[in-house]
Amino acid sequence: MWIGNRSKASVRAGGSRGLRAGAPPMDSLLFLCARRVVAHRPLPVLPADLHPVLFQAAFLDGRPLVLRDLVAAWPFPVLNFQRLVGRRELLRDHPCKLCVQAVILAVVAQLRRQLEEPGHDARWVRLRVLDITGLPDSASGRAPDGMSVWSGTVALAKACAEVSKHRREFQRRGSKRHKGRSGAATAAAAPQPPGVDVHADLFVNGTSYGILRDALQTGSAGPLRLKCRELQAEELSASAIVALLESLDPSFLRRVDLRFNNLGLAGLSVILPHLSRFPELRSLKLQYSNVDVRRPTPESAVGIRCLAGQLGMLPSLRELNLGSSRLSGNLRQILCDLQAPLESLELAFCSLVPADLAFLSQSFHAPALKRLDLSGHDFSQGLLEPLRLLLEETSASLLHLDLMECRMADSHLDALLPTLRRCSRLRFLGLYGNSLSTAALKDLLQKTLELPDLRLVVYPFPVDRYTPEPPPASGWDPGRAVDEELVALVDAEFGRALEGSGRSDLVWSSNPYGHGELDFFSL
Repeated sequence: MWIGNRSKASVRAGGSRGLRAGAPPMDSLLFLCARRVVAHRPLPVLPADLHPVLFQAAFLDGRPLVLRDLVAAWPFPVLNFQRLVGRRELLRDHPCKLCVQAVILAVVAQLRRQLEEPGHDARWVRLRVLDITGLPDSASGRAPDGMSVWSGTVALAKACAEVSKHRREFQRRGSKRHKGRSGAATAAAAPQPPGVDVHADLFVNGTSYGILRDALQTGSAGPLRLKCRELQAEELSASAIVALLESLDPSFLRRVDLRFNNLGLAGLSVILPHLSRFPELRSLKLQYSNVDVRRPTPESAVGIRCLAGQLGMLPSLRELNLGSSRLSGNLRQILCDLQAPLESLELAFCSLVPADLAFLSQSFHAPALKRLDLSGHDFSQGLLEPLRLLLEETSASLLHLDLMECRMADSHLDALLPTLRRCSRLRFLGLYGNSLSTAALKDLLQKTLELPDLRLVVYPFPVDRYTPEPPPASGWDPGRAVDEELVALVDAEFGRALEGSGRSDLVWSSNPYGHGELDFFSL
């Protein structure tokens, strides 16, 4: 009786309250009842308001056939995976490959049925948007049966190709049935289903490029339409990347990630002009693009001016990653045309010089920065004071600071500590790969307990715990043997210090992997 009354209230409220409410707690009575319901097929006829919790239960319990049934009768215009399933950790830790595939196949089957039987039960077919953005890559999760972003991209591309092919065949059969001069026009004029937009994050490389390009180009006006929110392309030519960009919906794209494409300044000059058609583009990642301007030449000067001008044509840009580009002394020239301050800047292993950090600390970017990655620079020499001045300027906004493998010793950390303590909003501090002692790390722990938002510190193996002797003075040696028992003792000491201080919300870890990256869009 209670469930029935709840569904009537939802219908009076417009029939979408359950969708807006998000996923209920997994220990709630409603969720436990939903798990019992989805354990058996066929499902009983249930109020529309219960579909979201049934979807959550079926997904988390790995029931692809039940998911197909639910999608076939989905009563809302939008089906959003992340909103329905709940926390991203749930998506990461539960096998989802078969479940995601089941949802895609159910949408394909629905569209095929609409093509073959126009108008049949059309008033009950309400799904218009399938949103599978934000699904974590299986490589970063612990579920062995998870779906990678790459395989999800291929599955979606194949689905679009299948629906487009079926529509062409249906139109061809219609033309044959209506023989004569007006046959093709009659078939084309037959009622077409409104179709479904699929919002997705896409990852493409040389292996999947062909099928994704075809799906984007032929399916843009078809019944199943891909709307890319984030595009990651690896190991593709500049012309191939341009072909993909030209096929994307310009109103939806928020991130382009072009890592490992060996483009150089010449390749970037071909691609970047095509980004100006995306008004919502906020994030651009160009790491490992084979850009090296350490030795100025007339050609590199032209390339830098071209790059700066093209970046200046992206008014919504707030995140830029130029990691592993050799930029010595050229940061001012590259960022000079940006229309708005950056909030995330990743410059790991960019061979920066003091003038680059001095420019950054005096620029309008500094007080807006939420994320800063300067890993891979030698702060044991002339970069330390420019870094300290930069951190002073970013202290009111900075949430995420990466200084991994920066050849910092105890004295350098001690010089930075007063400034770090003024970064009152800091959530993440990465110091892995620096030559720091146990005493310096304990001092860091005690002096940063006062930072209320700090949640994760990734610290290096203490130099005094290496065997048989400390690393060489030149810096951190990743091949040096580590006494794991002593490191475990240090970990335990840190754990006790955090527990005794009442900071159970703060994690100190010597493992730089597996924590989940703080993404710009979650800042």
